[in-house]
Amino acid sequence: MLGAVTAAVAAPGLVRAQAASASLSPDAMIEDVRLLRRAYETLHPGLLRYNTADQMAAAFDGLEADARAPVSLEAFYIRLSRFLATLKCGHSYANFYNQSRPVQQRLFETADRLPFQFVWLGDRMIVTRDLSGSSVAPGSEIVTLNGRPAGEVLAGLMTVARADGGNDAKRRQLMSVQGQDGYESFDVFYSLMFGSRSRHDLEIQAPDGRVRRAVVDAISLEARRAQRPPVVDAGGDTPVWSMQRRGDVAVLTMPGWGLYESAWDWKGWLNDQMDQVVADRVRRLVVDIRDNEGGLDCGDVLAARLIDRPVVPDVARRLVRYRRIPEDLRPVLATWDRSFDDWGDDAQPFDDRYFTLARSADEGGVIQPRGPRFTGDVAVLIGPQNSSATFGFAQMVKREGLARLVGETTGGNRRGINGGAFYFLKLPATGLEADLPLIGTFPLTPQPDAGIEPDVTIARTPGAIASGRDPVMEAVLG
Repeated sequence: MLGAVTAAVAAPGLVRAQAASASLSPDAMIEDVRLLRRAYETLHPGLLRYNTADQMAAAFDGLEADARAPVSLEAFYIRLSRFLATLKCGHSYANFYNQSRPVQQRLFETADRLPFQFVWLGDRMIVTRDLSGSSVAPGSEIVTLNGRPAGEVLAGLMTVARADGGNDAKRRQLMSVQGQDGYESFDVFYSLMFGSRSRHDLEIQAPDGRVRRAVVDAISLEARRAQRPPVVDAGGDTPVWSMQRRGDVAVLTMPGWGLYESAWDWKGWLNDQMDQVVADRVRRLVVDIRDNEGGLDCGDVLAARLIDRPVVPDVARRLVRYRRIPEDLRPVLATWDRSFDDWGDDAQPFDDRYFTLARSADEGGVIQPRGPRFTGDVAVLIGPQNSSATFGFAQMVKREGLARLVGETTGGNRRGINGGAFYFLKLPATGLEADLPLIGTFPLTPQPDAGIEPDVTIARTPGAIASGRDPVMEAVLG
């Protein structure tokens, strides 16, 4: 069924592609496909997690075969994204933010975005916020979008969505528009796959059940970004999280852990906050990470304030494909830490495919109790956005019984994810980039192809969205 949808949506994308001013030559695309293949087959730890060697070989062969006729950059970007999605790895994708400025401007910055925010609940497209004046009330359902059933649109988008394994909840979340990203995946891929347009023709079912047709003007990238809440500079020295009191409950909101270049002393801030919570004898701590995909392992610092014994944050094996990268690949592998080029003695042979990677002391191999312990009730609010470091945190919290998990199933996958260290693979002939995770985590025992289930499941509903309620927060504050 999905294959039929993919074939159906390819044509509109190619219409836009053929309208572009320049096409990529077969030689350029084939050169980069072969480079991608060499780098991924040599270095990617999860290449065969969900695919056999024969399946991957056929997929690479197919990508190269499709490159034997000139196509536009737009068309090749979609092909590359669709191929990378077959790996079922949430960290393997042609990252919007790692492309060159000319590529970003050409592919991602067209003024053709829907003028409101929305989420996918199953295959239903539910409006959450409209700041454009287009009069689409929160809780409304977009039944058809430019003549196509919304579910059909979603099925096409799912073929390019990055996620781990069969965790489609993460794919739906990724294709929702919630003002959390500088480039929203839906905005990029809808335009490339279904065609760019300055106005959108909608069939809308209002929360009261009435159905109407509306034509709304598209908005620019700048207008989309203006819909976001105030953005705190993650690279600055001011807090990007908050701790608020609601009676005898403390609510710690952590919308992101991407603090790689931050000048903010987040560890000191978090420990100071926890010191105060303990001193004030707060009864309950609520940790809201629902909007947080991941970043640094910030959850380890919080966990140290909840435990009375040492805890290993991740009991899975950490495996890599190499000890030292081939020299010919080094020029096309950008990264923030060149120590990834050579693991040295930290990488020891595991089997005929992998090296096991030692966990160094500065990576927090064991979390030690720290400071006065918080002994009250703890609830961690989770959802499908949690797919990297926050997935690992939710997994540890559940395994160690540190808190109740409340909300919806996480992203990520219990069969393990790939990440921890990255290269940004430059494809010089076409000018594109593909992220390449380097460390694979593999559970010690067989696990289901699924995210982390909450202890208390509270799903989002159109009715709650229409009324502006947050049933998850209400449940833990009650």
